[in-house]
Amino acid sequence: MQLLLIHSDYIEYEVKKSTPVAEKIEESLKRGRLEDALTAFMAVESVDEANPADTIKRTVAEIEKVAAQVKAERLMLYPYAHLSSNLSSPKVAVSILKGIEEALSGKYEVMRAPFGWYKAFKISCKGHPLSELSRSILPEGMEETKVIASCAKSSEDEDVVSEALKAESVAKSYWHILTPDGELHSIDDFDLSKHPNLQKFVDYEISKNRAMEKAPPHVELMRRLEIADYEPGSDSGNMRFYPKGRLMKTLLENYVLDESSKYGAMEVETPIMYDMNHPTLKKYLDRFPARQYSIESDKRHLFLRFAACFGQFLMNHDMTISYKSLPLKMIELTRYSFRKEQRGELVGLRRLRAFTMPDMHTLCTDMDQAVSQFDEQYNMCINVLDKVGIKLDDYEVAIRFTRDFYESNRDFITNLAKTVDKPVLVEMWDTRFFYFVLKFEFNFIDALAKASALSTVQIDVENAERYDINYINTKGEAKKPVVLHCSPSGAIERCIYALLEKESMAMEEGAVPMLPVWLSPTQVRIIPIAQRHLEFAEQVSEQLKCRADIDDREDTVGKRIREAGREWIPYVAVIGDKEIENGTINVTIRSESQPNKPVKMEMSAEELNNRIMSEIEGLPYRGLPLSKLVSVRPKFI
Repeated sequence: MQLLLIHSDYIEYEVKKSTPVAEKIEESLKRGRLEDALTAFMAVESVDEANPADTIKRTVAEIEKVAAQVKAERLMLYPYAHLSSNLSSPKVAVSILKGIEEALSGKYEVMRAPFGWYKAFKISCKGHPLSELSRSILPEGMEETKVIASCAKSSEDEDVVSEALKAESVAKSYWHILTPDGELHSIDDFDLSKHPNLQKFVDYEISKNRAMEKAPPHVELMRRLEIADYEPGSDSGNMRFYPKGRLMKTLLENYVLDESSKYGAMEVETPIMYDMNHPTLKKYLDRFPARQYSIESDKRHLFLRFAACFGQFLMNHDMTISYKSLPLKMIELTRYSFRKEQRGELVGLRRLRAFTMPDMHTLCTDMDQAVSQFDEQYNMCINVLDKVGIKLDDYEVAIRFTRDFYESNRDFITNLAKTVDKPVLVEMWDTRFFYFVLKFEFNFIDALAKASALSTVQIDVENAERYDINYINTKGEAKKPVVLHCSPSGAIERCIYALLEKESMAMEEGAVPMLPVWLSPTQVRIIPIAQRHLEFAEQVSEQLKCRADIDDREDTVGKRIREAGREWIPYVAVIGDKEIENGTINVTIRSESQPNKPVKMEMSAEELNNRIMSEIEGLPYRGLPLSKLVSVRPKFI
């Protein structure tokens, strides 16, 4: 049973159309409304069929628990199949839903939306920290079960669920706000009204509601800008990228690799598929909070990697490493990593099942060197995101650690908050549940108030022992290093998501959206007014050492200018008789413009080229991903 619990000011629904499995209902049940209600969106799963009575009992207990916490006296029970891809039979689902309704009806005012009908609904979430909660109700005895999929089976639920995921769901967290002065404040006592983005992040983290109720704005933008789209011929969360999107990914990938190289990281490549029963890997699977794709081949159970850790650690195990080589850094651009994310969480580029992750690991002599490297990589991540176009104000910082580590490193952790000069969210554990003792993430908050982790660094105190990784110290003794995990940018696709969401929010505030010039698929659009101006437009394009194209279509100049605006092109140069006569170009500069107030400047092609070169200096470059002439380009969407 999957539950999404929303404490709402009101919830109302109206049935629209029956499905083949719709239960028969009276006219009065075709619409309903409850004020000040706890709404329980529910998906009954196939595993619930083994013991429906137990599922009813456990679900009722969970709903009653949350109802008591939020002081709700009215309950809306709402069948919502989208919460799971592993649904029970309709007959069992209806019987369980009716059982839950019957069990709760004596204590609460209960309304149940009908099963098997397409319904329209409106809901107003109250917005407090407990107003959005998600729960997975597992049958008795399932808590320790691990399911392994084979090629012969196609059910999407048959992925590997790690023990770390289970630990994550029950780990007792203590939440605080850490301010740059070193003070730890309880969530309830800290005034978050002055930090609205941090407030959204706190609500998101504590509620643990990861499901998306509607598509975020970047989904429409990624399609309109012809960056990426869904691929119906593949598994959910595997995207297709068009030439413009492929260019952006390549530039981002090269940039992160270049920056990592400056910090001494060696690029390597490792397999994407591993033996699930390899003794070392099996133990690691249970310590990493991710769901895996798994397959069967030649009677062996294999899984697709969700990071580069296994390959790099197995490589480290076989290496001869001196203390002189430490800190030793290796990075791989994992094209691709695979995680069997839940269907309700998959949307656009925010959360994928196949993604590109820059994954760097650092071997350190001891904890002191690890802490020093952590600090260096923390600052590196800030600089990487800044060049990508994601600034400090665009994300919130989460720092997670064990209580023991905090007590021993208070000043260091405080300095992390000082570096960003703003309050950060802290999650503390009394007991170490995972392989790390310290971790940070930079979390982008999108237009729907959902958080997505970008950069991260973790101090790992388990895997050197697990993989038997050693280095030789000054006395010739074999010692175990401390390991750092780092993704300088987070997933490459998620960077594009963040940029699009950021610009969508900027548009809402009246700004002109644009991508960083170095990432813009077209950096200059040249628009000849008439056919006779095309030759000069070609000459100008040859003088520009950047991605310059020519809109030679027969549309009006106004329409072509508007089209360039819809593509967020940074510089648009219109060429007519005057420009040919003067040998100059009339350029609209997007970064300086406002809606309906374009900023134009007359300059030479050389001056425009110099301006663009200064903006993209030191950053990766590739040529146009499409034909220079817009008239011959295909439409992808």
